[in-house]
Amino acid sequence: MDFLDWVRGPLLIVSLVIFVVGVCWRLFALWRLPVLPAPGAPARQAFGTGAALSAAFTRMVPSGGFHPSATLVTFNPYVFHIGLALVLLGYAPHIAFVHRLVGLSWPALPDLVMYLAAGATIVSLLLAMMFRLTDPVLKKISNADDWITWTVTFLPFITGMAVIGDPSATILARDHAIYRGPLAVHLLTLELLLVWFPFGKLMHAFWVLPARMQLATFFGRRGVRS
Repeated sequence: MDFLDWVRGPLLIVSLVIFVVGVCWRLFALWRLPVLPAPGAPARQAFGTGAALSAAFTRMVPSGGFHPSATLVTFNPYVFHIGLALVLLGYAPHIAFVHRLVGLSWPALPDLVMYLAAGATIVSLLLAMMFRLTDPVLKKISNADDWITWTVTFLPFITGMAVIGDPSATILARDHAIYRGPLAVHLLTLELLLVWFPFGKLMHAFWVLPARMQLATFFGRRGVRS
């Protein structure tokens, strides 16, 4: 058993167990939080789950009126999240990896789309780091969690691009991996991300919807138009 076999086998299982147990533990901790009395005027207490859910989705696009200098800072996260979703869910070898794990599969996107999405995502991550290093406010509030989260997100993209040497159809047609070392490093960076996921700010993937609904409820019960 070589390094790739260890990464594909025991280390992958351990990272998945930590990911699943950690996420469930964080969600259970959120569920156990006490429900506080709803603030606001009694007439506005009817702002319920449906209105909060609607506001959470309809307000994902920022309103106009911001200073033009904030355009890149506002647009960059959209590039990152869309690119991440395309690479994670649209690349044929990734779909094959999921199929081996859980038996699910879906049509893949063309390789050119994946290359462009991966390149755009890498650039957006570098821009995000530049903003944190140069903006006085972001620099002040950044902590170890921010930098660890950025690193474990960035590494799978760089190592994944290093593995690509052939079209995805050629890769899937082989019955064995040619670049075993680089592939093992790429999978290891993915497992590092899975292990860190429940304990850092990557958990916002699960928090974002309930957090936005909570914020919409908070303002809705105060009569803020949404």
